[in-house]
Amino acid sequence: MRKISNHLNQFQDYNICLKDPVETFTKALFYMLFDEEYRTHNCQFVKDTFLKITTKLKLEDGEETWAQFENQLASIREKLDLDALAIEQNDPAAKSLTEVYLAYPGFHAIAIYRLSHALYKLKYFVISRMMSEHVHGLTGVDIHPGATIGDSFFIDHGTGIVIGETAIIKNNVKIYQGVTLGGLQIKKSLSETKRHPTIEDNVTIYANATVLGGDIVIGANSTIGANVWITQSVPENSLVTYQTEIKISTRKK
Repeated sequence: MRKISNHLNQFQDYNICLKDPVETFTKALFYMLFDEEYRTHNCQFVKDTFLKITTKLKLEDGEETWAQFENQLASIREKLDLDALAIEQNDPAAKSLTEVYLAYPGFHAIAIYRLSHALYKLKYFVISRMMSEHVHGLTGVDIHPGATIGDSFFIDHGTGIVIGETAIIKNNVKIYQGVTLGGLQIKKSLSETKRHPTIEDNVTIYANATVLGGDIVIGANSTIGANVWITQSVPENSLVTYQTEIKISTRKK
């Protein structure tokens, strides 16, 4: 055991235990956005937790970054209200906005994305990624905090969705379970290039569709059917479907 311990001591300390305070911070932020009483009693706790995390990660300007981030919370809430309305108005299973805010994993994933994206833009990359991975584990939705997503975004069901770092999703887009907005190649040399597709306004992408490539644009008002695999751009007002033959026959008794 001593030999193993000495061997482990040769490795760099990566503050793995920060996973717990980041999860606490992420959950508290979500509550703060929608619960005034919680915000009143816990705002200082959330800030202190954030500053402890930044200190452990040796990030500079924690106080200033928190102030900039906190100033964005009202606008993030406004965007999330539009997202919730999009879900409530488009999903026939949604009985109320209350149900969306309290019970929809897609909405939860969008909320943490919008929070983590704000920190990503402030160059707090590790915290933002840890936040996105926390909600990924809870919802099955993997949205990189670097992705750019417009207003009134609707995720239905959500499980298995992957949205890459350089993806651009514009306004009034609807995405169903199993959709991947990914890259064609995985090369470290491409880290500074646009690797993921652009989805224009009013596009619907149905279950298990895959759209790959940084040069790919799905034109406005298009519908991408289930199970489609796309590696080239799609014009506006298109309907893209995957055709397969299904035969149904009755067995003789």
